[in-house]
Amino acid sequence: MSTITCKAAVAWGRGEAMVIEEVVVDPPQPMEIRIKVVCTSLCRSDVTQWESEVFAPLFPRIFGHEASGIVESIGEGVTEFKEGDHVLTVFTGECMTCKHCTSGKSNMCQVLGMERRGLMHSDQKTRFSIKGKPVYHYCAVSSFSEYTVVHSGCAVKISPTVALEKICLLSCGVAAGLGAAWKVADIAKGSSVVIFGLGTVGLSVAQGARLRGASRIIGIDTNPEKCEKGKTFGVTDFINPADCGEPVQQVIKRMTDGGADYSFECIGDTGMITTALQSCCDGWGVTVTLGVPKVNPETKTHYGLLLSGKTLKGSLFGGWKPKSDLPLLVDMYMKKEILVDEFITHDLAFDDINNAFKLMREGKCLRCVIHMPKK
Repeated sequence: MSTITCKAAVAWGRGEAMVIEEVVVDPPQPMEIRIKVVCTSLCRSDVTQWESEVFAPLFPRIFGHEASGIVESIGEGVTEFKEGDHVLTVFTGECMTCKHCTSGKSNMCQVLGMERRGLMHSDQKTRFSIKGKPVYHYCAVSSFSEYTVVHSGCAVKISPTVALEKICLLSCGVAAGLGAAWKVADIAKGSSVVIFGLGTVGLSVAQGARLRGASRIIGIDTNPEKCEKGKTFGVTDFINPADCGEPVQQVIKRMTDGGADYSFECIGDTGMITTALQSCCDGWGVTVTLGVPKVNPETKTHYGLLLSGKTLKGSLFGGWKPKSDLPLLVDMYMKKEILVDEFITHDLAFDDINNAFKLMREGKCLRCVIHMPKK
């Protein structure tokens, strides 16, 4: 196998606009696959990592992790995939053999977990370069490129009959919200739910709560346009904190007779975790945090909130094991049991990728699907 020269959207510095560059993509190494990206959507965490000063400045870098594509070539030892297979990429993998993968209790793979150094899991090198100089990866996926290389454990085979321009959303945001509602919180029928932040993840939590039979789903967002959008996914009540004359947790407690059964922090604001905890009820209230913070990654809260019997839980990818669980969600989508298409607010050409970042930062989109050039 030889290298491929293709177009990629490269970030050269923190908060700097993407530049469409010619990059060289190396062949897949053992247990890796090279993918022709068909569609990729912009996730909030791409934007957070790109502009945040909390994270190490790894540039030049190719972002993107929520993607669908077609296997172009396979590396030595790969038996699960063949050329031409349709796949979803995933930002956290599943090796199937480590302590966590075999425990039945966790999706935190010890071998293919979150990659934060911009390198490949296997050899701690990059598969991208420009004029001989390495270009960093993002989440071991880097889908803002016509071709990318991922570990075979970070891809999920899907049916060739599934629309690649739609299903890419299940590789992160939509799946993360559904899993937080179903696997992490395990929402019970008839319960009350409050969701802080009605982006794609928060609205996916709402959808999951609705499908579980929650009686009341309260959405919190400072964008009034999210009120109508929320109804599509099951939000029954909408609160804009800017319109409240008192702390929003007090409003929620009054609405729910002392607090909701479940609360979800989907903003990425660690200070909001305390508000979410205060918004759920004593004794059995569960707060789940899903957001990726831009600043202040540490969280603190009054111990009394926990002594009262409340639980704080974290959620990565909704607790799903990607290879084991994602095919089930794809099947639900094919049977029209879950909404996915409805999250797509914009379809953009690859050359217009910076507009996707602009729309996300201005809160004017849920998901922008970026279509790679057809060749």
